[in-house]
Amino acid sequence: MAERHHIKGGGLDTPMELKSRFLPSLTSDPDLFGRFAERFARYMGTANFLLYMTIFVVVWIALNVVGLFGLRWDPYPFILLNLFFSTQASYAAPLILLAQNRQDDRDRVQIEQDRSRNERNLADTEYLTREVAALRISLREVATRDFVRSELRGLLEDLVALQNDADAEEAGEAHHNPATSTKTPPSPRSTNS
Repeated sequence: MAERHHIKGGGLDTPMELKSRFLPSLTSDPDLFGRFAERFARYMGTANFLLYMTIFVVVWIALNVVGLFGLRWDPYPFILLNLFFSTQASYAAPLILLAQNRQDDRDRVQIEQDRSRNERNLADTEYLTREVAALRISLREVATRDFVRSELRGLLEDLVALQNDADAEEAGEAHHNPATSTKTPPSPRSTNS
């Protein structure tokens, strides 16, 4: 008969699972089996597999045609070999499909990660574009090197003009007042000490 047992970790809100006491519960790790299927499918797509399969078929046919040591377990229509290939194909097809499904899942996850990475890159690029635009706007208000140079040249010209005017005034006063024009220059020794 069947007995009802609680699922591990279940509580009152978890439905009970119907288990048979006669047949053991066969549980397998789907990830482990999936990795096996991928390895199997990957191997079946190699040149080594085709080479080994060809050698196997040639040896099988040769032994059954020639009858080495009187062994002829599969005569000419090779029905046993055909059965072997059918069995192999019936197992290979689901394993290959399982491997393809796992690859599709990985591709889907990779596409999602790429999409999110692209969205972050787009957001970062838009942010940097706004920052560069803000810097350009703020640099319009800042004095540039050429502007500062032209202002300094203008100030230098104004200072030179003022100096020339001051020199001209002193020269004009020197003509009017000869006593101030005969000043003696300071001696070089007095400036060094």
